[in-house]
Amino acid sequence: MNSRKLFSLALLISLIGYGCTDLNETLNSDFTESFTPNNPGFGQSANVNGSIPADGLNAAYSAIMTGTGNNGAWFHINGIASDEMLIPQRGGDWFDGGIYIDLHTHNFKSTDGQTNNTWNDAYNGITQVNTLLEKGGLSADQVAQLRVVRAYFHWRLMDAFGRVKIQTQVGASVPQSDRPEVYQFIIDELEAAIPDLNPENGYARAGKFAAHAFAARVYLNAGVYKRSVSGGISSAPWTGDYSAELQKAIDHTDAVINSGLYELDSDFANVFAPDNVDNPEHIWVLPYDEATGGGLNFAMMTLHYPSQLTYDLEQQPWNGYSTLESFYNSFEDGDARKEASFIVGPQTDINGNPILDVAFDKNDPDGAAINYTPAINELFPNASRQAGARLGKFSFKIGQKPDGDNDFPLFRFAEMHLIKAEATARLNSNWSHPTTLALVNILRERAGVSAFTSLTADEFLAELGREKFQEVHRRTDLIRFDAWGDSWDFKPAHSDRYKEVFPIPNAQLNATTDGSLTQNPGY
Repeated sequence: MNSRKLFSLALLISLIGYGCTDLNETLNSDFTESFTPNNPGFGQSANVNGSIPADGLNAAYSAIMTGTGNNGAWFHINGIASDEMLIPQRGGDWFDGGIYIDLHTHNFKSTDGQTNNTWNDAYNGITQVNTLLEKGGLSADQVAQLRVVRAYFHWRLMDAFGRVKIQTQVGASVPQSDRPEVYQFIIDELEAAIPDLNPENGYARAGKFAAHAFAARVYLNAGVYKRSVSGGISSAPWTGDYSAELQKAIDHTDAVINSGLYELDSDFANVFAPDNVDNPEHIWVLPYDEATGGGLNFAMMTLHYPSQLTYDLEQQPWNGYSTLESFYNSFEDGDARKEASFIVGPQTDINGNPILDVAFDKNDPDGAAINYTPAINELFPNASRQAGARLGKFSFKIGQKPDGDNDFPLFRFAEMHLIKAEATARLNSNWSHPTTLALVNILRERAGVSAFTSLTADEFLAELGREKFQEVHRRTDLIRFDAWGDSWDFKPAHSDRYKEVFPIPNAQLNATTDGSLTQNPGY
């Protein structure tokens, strides 16, 4: 990414860092000139909304939006615990009892509020689905849609916690199921729903090919999901014959690829932009919108306080989420995905003036001028206030409100290429299989980088990270590749397989008085 030359030091911004709970500093500037910042997310985008079907199902679908594109729950526990991103403690900012440090270093605790929110969000969504199903009066397609949505919530629970309750009736008392049982429930629901689904069901709805895409993802992870958690996770993924599941993953991706309904966008950045409604790559999206579908808060979560002036944001950001230096460096220069995914370098306001932080670290060689550096000096207690490449994939528009307009793809066409590529490699025990190379190289060609002539498992995992950064895939991918215990920036290696699932939240254990919910082994 090119850095803008600093033209003057006319703008002085006084910042007082009290963490994300005290961010009411006053920033003054005149936004009179037309200016395109040298960052992802530049330009004025119209607030384009899709037309959500008036089908009576919105309560179930909208529940998925909670915790997906904001600082909390599903996005939070998956992203910060992975090798993609972290929230450093910047002096008094973002400590909050060490919860972000614990999550990144895999010191998982059953008292963490965001794991509890993840649990509650999923079961609240399941309740919405079951309420609609019990109410009745639905077509076969609508019932099938709701079964897919309910399966999706159960998938999140299974992926995060392993041993959960399969809830198909409102208020019913059910036992806790081990992960292989939940896996089978999800697969059975999807396979039963697919024949009744319309090919497409409108904006932000799951049609037949969304269910195919979902099934492909679940089958690809069979080596993880079919291992018992109840007795402790004792084996690595893929210690068994999963050829049938891998072939089914391929079959489901083929159904999507051969449908003719989707295609890769020639410009990677378009897939995630504020005006990405009805992007040809989207299979199933969450319809975030600044006015009618709030909750996409990436600008607030990642940008430094004075970056409010770069985009003329309605409110001041929180200076939290950053990208690990090693992850940022896994992208080669010239990769369009690198340019689209990160914000680095000197920052200016909307008029081209440098933005400054007079509360800067006195040892920072950049001084007061904001310069997002990929290097982060430490995780805690005094990470530099401007250290770390910032999350820019879901790019920001000029004048953005705290809630962004970008649709969030739960499933997109590029993922189908990667699932088929990986399943083919595993099925044939060959990461350089011609089909695998061809599918990966289609995405690399779009990114403007050279094609692979051979691949290893580690190289494939790195390519997954480059393509799917910030889409809440990384934790699942790392576990599937048996890399969850590896070391990365500020996180030591460990061999604790029980940490492949999070602890059941204490709040849920304490609320279950009949003993039907117990803690995962190891916690």
